[in-house]
Amino acid sequence: MKAVRWGMLALTATLMCATVAQADGDPAAGRQKFYTCVGCHGIPNYNNAYPAYRVPKLGGQNAEYIANALKEYKSGERSHQTMHAQAMSLSDQDIADIASYLSTAPEKKD
Repeated sequence: MKAVRWGMLALTATLMCATVAQADGDPAAGRQKFYTCVGCHGIPNYNNAYPAYRVPKLGGQNAEYIANALKEYKSGERSHQTMHAQAMSLSDQDIADIASYLSTAPEKKD
């Protein structure tokens, strides 16, 4: 019974490491790729014209949340024409890199 538990624990650890390795991006590369995003997400107190809402700051955000959001914009699950167009140009590696950068970037407040 102990051998089965250890085997399950080892399998779980291996799967978790594989998932983390796939989700990891390069923050330095992400900083370079984020340049097109700064036009909206880097302006203090910036409001989008249509649809009307305050554009969020993204520094310090959870990497998995950012990656999921970008993938949803890319697929059309999240609707926003500008974000859809931006996300369409990103590869999975670009998304991982940007998400990694933003998770380590300082949180900016308006």
